[in-house]
Amino acid sequence: MASPSAKSNKAHGGLGQLRIIGGEWRSRRLSFPDGPGLRPTPDRVRETLFNWLAAHIEGAKVLDVFAGSGALYLEALSRGAASALALDNNPAAVSSLRQNLEILRCSNGQVQQADALRYLQAPASVAYDVVFLDPPFHQNLLTDACNLLEQQQWLAADAWVYTESETVPSTLPMPANWRLHREKKAGQVYYALWKRD
Repeated sequence: MASPSAKSNKAHGGLGQLRIIGGEWRSRRLSFPDGPGLRPTPDRVRETLFNWLAAHIEGAKVLDVFAGSGALYLEALSRGAASALALDNNPAAVSSLRQNLEILRCSNGQVQQADALRYLQAPASVAYDVVFLDPPFHQNLLTDACNLLEQQQWLAADAWVYTESETVPSTLPMPANWRLHREKKAGQVYYALWKRD
């Protein structure tokens, strides 16, 4: 049986729904395509994350590497991020995200349809202050993405990186200059915030 939170994410017509929790678009509900691997970060987890990031999100340059529904990306823009780039290789998810930016009349968000790891292999043109990494599980994508962010200089000197994983964050082989700042577990998902030193 689906949990109450899973039920609340469903809508009719093969669409899921997400709610923006805080900021300019607080309480706005938006649709996204309902498909395998598209699991928006639950409201409670997002609330915790953005409490952790409260002093760092306004005016930040934000990168959402495996954007999916765009829940984290849209929340960051709502809360005053200066700019944000979302990457996803699912055409339906990308199209939905672009539509949601239009609905919100948001001009400082960009969406790219791309294979995330291939995209991160290129040298960075922007150094990001906040990065979200919520990759599909059981595909060994997280560690590779973290290493590419570091190697190709995608991160500002004092960047914050948020991760969701199926394994305990402290056991992940992260870049040596990342410090685990906070970690929690929700259901089967571990989520953590890392500080680049």
